[in-house]
Amino acid sequence: MEQLKVIIIDDERLARQELKHMLENHKNEIEIIGEASNGKEAIKMIESLNPDLIFLDIQMPEMDGFEVINRLEEIPKVIFVTAYDNYALEAFKVGATDYLLKPIEADALKKAIEKLSTNSEDDFFSPTESERSNRKLTIDDHIFIKDGEKCYFPKLSEVRYFESQGNYVKIFFNDHHPMILRSLNALQDRLSTEDFFRANRKYLVNFHHIQNIENWFNGGLKLTFSDKVEIEISRRQTIRFKEMMTL
Repeated sequence: MEQLKVIIIDDERLARQELKHMLENHKNEIEIIGEASNGKEAIKMIESLNPDLIFLDIQMPEMDGFEVINRLEEIPKVIFVTAYDNYALEAFKVGATDYLLKPIEADALKKAIEKLSTNSEDDFFSPTESERSNRKLTIDDHIFIKDGEKCYFPKLSEVRYFESQGNYVKIFFNDHHPMILRSLNALQDRLSTEDFFRANRKYLVNFHHIQNIENWFNGGLKLTFSDKVEIEISRRQTIRFKEMMTL
């Protein structure tokens, strides 16, 4: 990937400094050519310097990040940076490359930069660089889920389990359960086996949300989750489950 010219836009000086410091580890991919502390300054700088990429805070006084985007004639690649996860839908609607939550994690920043080289809009399921390199998604990863007009941006640690429903999968996290057009086998291939386990043909479960395990009929097991839902592990999978739990 050719080196990208970058502008950092954030009204908080310490936030800009922290991001600059983190980007020091990506000098081969990133060249910081400017920084701005407000929307008006950002627009002038973008129009004069023509960056390839901007790191853009959303909540800023006078003009927020979305208004900055709306006022630009030519929009560079955008990685939104914010302390709030409730802007994910709007961020991806305006074509954001990624959406990083403060405080920014080094691994999340690395993935966002890797994504730029693929020139693809990565959601949970698209074939990205990380997928091609066989990197499994862990509970520390955020995922982008689109269900009709609704979009969600949870961490995988929030997902209790996935339920197969024909050609669709229902994803259970917090009080939400959106559906996506995807097979359970495809999801299983993307997820870390240290965090997720195929309980039976219908369910893929998060180890970290299991609250109780008890013996069940025909040599199987019954799992109780944090939302009190009970899911049975098939006899064949019970053997594998016990092996994994005793490692």
